[in-house]
Amino acid sequence: MCWMADQLSREAGGVSATNCVAACRGIRMGIFVYVDNSNVWIEGQRVSAVARNLAPDIVTAMTDHVLDTSWSYDFGRLYGLACPDDQLIGRSALFGSRPPPNDSLWHRAEDEGFEVFVHDRNAANREKKVDVHIATTMTEDSYEYMKPDRDIALLVAGDGDYVPVIQSLQRRGIPVRCMFWAHASRELRETCSEFFDLNPHLEFLAR
Repeated sequence: MCWMADQLSREAGGVSATNCVAACRGIRMGIFVYVDNSNVWIEGQRVSAVARNLAPDIVTAMTDHVLDTSWSYDFGRLYGLACPDDQLIGRSALFGSRPPPNDSLWHRAEDEGFEVFVHDRNAANREKKVDVHIATTMTEDSYEYMKPDRDIALLVAGDGDYVPVIQSLQRRGIPVRCMFWAHASRELRETCSEFFDLNPHLEFLAR
């Protein structure tokens, strides 16, 4: 549940996470957070592989498909980094894919404060729906709820495919911060308004 929905839930007897943004309409906002779950998780396994000397460097880990499959991240700790207590949170959305058909995984993310959106992967085991859904949601929210020169979008993903939506928000005066591992797309790092490196937080995020 987002920050404002949580506050309204306490004061007015319950506001669902799905109604978070609508409930927040007209209220002063701060950060709108969008997390690409698989992107964070899989690339975090590459970073962990290098940290555990399973690969000599991140380039080798990527080209040789080396992963530390024992590494996973804690939703609550990621939420704490992305949604600090001293900030107003307009929305905190996490986007994932099946398989695995693990409802308990998504319920755990919801329990830690995220709205969760899950899509099935296609026949090639790709999750393009996730990328498109994140970009579409960011764009819609930027027009409907964010205020230029006041609110901030925070994208927790590292793919260069997100560059066009970042540029779209920036052209209208909405800064876009990116939070991801150090090997995020160079174009994305250079385009976003600010980049937050997750590498120093690898152990903190581990579950």
